[in-house]
Parts: sequence; structure tokens; C-alpha cells
Amino acid sequence: MIHVLAFITTKPGLRAQVLEAFQANVSAVLAEDGCMAYEATVDAAGMPPSRGSVGDDTFVVIERWASVAALQAHAASPHMAAYGAKVKDWTASRTIHVLEAV
Repeated sequence: MIHVLAFITTKPGLRAQVLEAFQANVSAVLAEDGCMAYEATVDAAGMPPSRGSVGDDTFVVIERWASVAALQAHAASPHMAAYGAKVKDWTASRTIHVLEAV
């Protein structure tokens, strides 16, 4: 199983706009072969800011895939290309960690 943590930082004030586009794409991603989980997360409400906080302009996508091949197919899918094109000008940076259990 492959785990992905994707840290997406938007341009200031645009996180809600990018999250709306992300949510519109979730059903297509969950329908992909090998997708086991795909959700956006933000800092927990009520927690004080800390060195581990992602902040108001960042969200973290938590994904689980059955295999590297499934993840690679996801990355090459037409709906991900369309999502990427839509949010490109609203996004400041992306850091993607691809992990596996030990």
C-alpha cells in the first residue's frame, strides 16, 4: 500500500477556492482503480498554532493507493490534469510525500 501526503499551499486567501475545486474532483479520484482514500485536511479547529501547523493557506491531502502503478495512473488521469490546470494560478506550492509502510 502507498500513502501520499500532499501539502498544497495556495496564494493568500485562496484556500477555500482551491478546496472547492478539489472537492469537485474527489468522486472521480475515488472511482479510480486502486484508490483507497483521498481527502483534504486542514489544521484542527480549537488547537493553538504550533510549529506543525500548516496555516490558513495550506491544506494536506491524505491519500492511500493499492500500488505505485495505481498512483502513477492517478497522476496521469485526465481529471487530474483538468484540476491542475484549474488551480494552477491559485496555487503557490505543492510538496508531495509518497510513502510506504515498513
